[in-house]
Amino acid sequence: MREEDFQLVYEEAGSGTPLILLHGNGEDHTYFRHQIEDLQDIRHVYALDTRGHGQSPMGSAPFTLDQFARDLEKFMDQNGIKHTELFGFSDGANIALLFALQHPERVTKLILAGGNLFPEGMDPKDLEEIRTEYKTATGHQKELLSLMVNEPHIQPEELKRLTMPVLVTAGSEDVILEEHTRLMAESMPDSRLVILPGSHWNAAESPEAFSRMVRAFLEE
Repeated sequence: MREEDFQLVYEEAGSGTPLILLHGNGEDHTYFRHQIEDLQDIRHVYALDTRGHGQSPMGSAPFTLDQFARDLEKFMDQNGIKHTELFGFSDGANIALLFALQHPERVTKLILAGGNLFPEGMDPKDLEEIRTEYKTATGHQKELLSLMVNEPHIQPEELKRLTMPVLVTAGSEDVILEEHTRLMAESMPDSRLVILPGSHWNAAESPEAFSRMVRAFLEE
């Protein structure tokens, strides 16, 4: 496939204000199946498969979070989306954050669930396990793990540039350290922080509570 022909596979539902959903590492858009169902009555939901995830092709461009942010820009341009609300989970939150820093004028609201600014934002035990796995991994699995071991690299002071409303959330038993999640929230001028009971994957494990929180933020 020529890179200029590259297109992300996605599911869409609803109408009105665009809301783009970005899943986590090694997943696809179906991670958000509950949120797609719960939010389509108030938003035009686009749930994407990131490059090399789900049904989206690998293409020939670098397999990095920065490239995924460029893919998001291209997706918006291809679909005539000038401005959007962005909702990212885990690596998807990191992609959303990178995109918002690069194109703040195109993001009207930002939801960051279980994201991190740098690898050390993870619980040290979890990060060490991923680093150990990365050393012996090969092929696509090594590329996926590289996204967590080597990225992202965002400084807290950079977040001061984000003036749109931001919801920062994580689980009480998250793989992301709570102090790191709080640092992210405190670094943005118009953010609110919600720590929900549960794990890193609480959007799937407690979908009703998670969707209530997201809906309340979107309807503010």
